[in-house]
Amino acid sequence: MTINIETLSPIVALVAGILILIAPRILNYVIAIYLIVVGITGLLPHIAH
Repeated sequence: MTINIETLSPIVALVAGILILIAPRILNYVIAIYLIVVGITGLLPHIAH
């Protein structure tokens, strides 16, 4: 199984959801990391051209 941009976003969302359920106090960090990862993966196809 290869991990590409299309499969990375749902995996990151799943991990973020699990982390929020386990430790709700780290919600701000999880959301910030999720937004950064989604932003980077969204920009990668545009930068690669």
